[in-house]
Amino acid sequence: MLRTTVEISGPIIVAQSLPCSQNFLLVGSGEGSQRRKLGQPAMIVAKNGSDLGLLKHELGDKNLVRIDRLTPGQAPPLVSVPGDEQGTKLRDFQSKLSHGQRVNSYSAALTPEQTERLRALLLEQNFEFNERPYMIFFAQKGKLTIAVFEKGPKVVIQGKETEDFVRFQFEPFVTGEARLGYEEVLQPEMFEPHFGVDESGKGDFFGPLVIAGAYVDRAIARRLSDNGVMDSKRIASDHRIKALAESIRQIPGLAHNVVLIGPERYNELYIRFGNLNDLLGWGHARVIENLLKVRPDCTRSLSDKFANERVVLRALIDAGRRIQVEQRTKAEADIAVAAASILAREKFVMWLENKTKQLGTILPKGVSAAVKAAAQELVRVHGTEILPRVAKMHFRTSGEVLAKIADSK
Repeated sequence: MLRTTVEISGPIIVAQSLPCSQNFLLVGSGEGSQRRKLGQPAMIVAKNGSDLGLLKHELGDKNLVRIDRLTPGQAPPLVSVPGDEQGTKLRDFQSKLSHGQRVNSYSAALTPEQTERLRALLLEQNFEFNERPYMIFFAQKGKLTIAVFEKGPKVVIQGKETEDFVRFQFEPFVTGEARLGYEEVLQPEMFEPHFGVDESGKGDFFGPLVIAGAYVDRAIARRLSDNGVMDSKRIASDHRIKALAESIRQIPGLAHNVVLIGPERYNELYIRFGNLNDLLGWGHARVIENLLKVRPDCTRSLSDKFANERVVLRALIDAGRRIQVEQRTKAEADIAVAAASILAREKFVMWLENKTKQLGTILPKGVSAAVKAAAQELVRVHGTEILPRVAKMHFRTSGEVLAKIADSK
């Protein structure tokens, strides 16, 4: 895997000097090749264990398999599937379902109605419920955990029994749709070659702004899915973030690039750009430009919607690069964007950890009372000049902290 560290020496949009190397870091670009051996064809099995055989249907049918909505305890009916001749389409579909590994992590958006249906199902099956921050509920039974997040809402199912639970409980009784194993038909664009770009640290008072990108194709997307890659915002454990980031970097053929802008340079650039969206657009363009040096054949880039696409396109055109730039809400559902979000989060977390060791004061994530308390302690020990070196000064928190320090004198 090829890795490079590049020093930025010239601007893309503005004519001011760009971040210096100690505050602006490009971390790693990698690429390789891969051959996969598919496992046995996956099969749809009814709850009672009866083998329904491989599904035969037209690949163009976006509805695929639908199951009438059921209440907990009601047995699911056998699935009715449109007929299709045994032939090329069926063999191709079988190969698409054959990932060779069981699914140990699964996430999906829920409606309020589906959320309550899932809660009832878990209560009926004697799951143990616990309160967790930012979650509607968290339930566990054995090594299977189910978290329903307030934002969305969205469910994340994890554990060795994930695949069986999704196939035979969650899909029949909660969503009424069979989707697991059909991602390549339901979301074909996610498996086509493209870049995914995401950032971390945008909403955190302490720490850098980190922007990352990842290139995926069909084989890489399958590997990422098998490894349990999902949006980093859904992963509470820093240890898990680091483990997933390492697994991402080990996938043959996956090109990646990370740009880290330290707080001091971030504060300078924020003043020069005048707003966060233009700064983000420039950062996204820089990552895309660096990825294009490794994968010049890639024609599409996807990221979460934060500004007009023209902000990114303008930066790329100024650098002589042309690519389709797509932005959409909830882009983190795309596997490439999710991988980028994990790579960015890892670098952000590691920066906070290293700076905490250097200063002897814990730098919390986000914006909270604990963040303000940490900032006040830093100023008390190191003086006011410490804040621009560790924090984003346009945040309201900085003014509040400095005002409180002034009042106490």
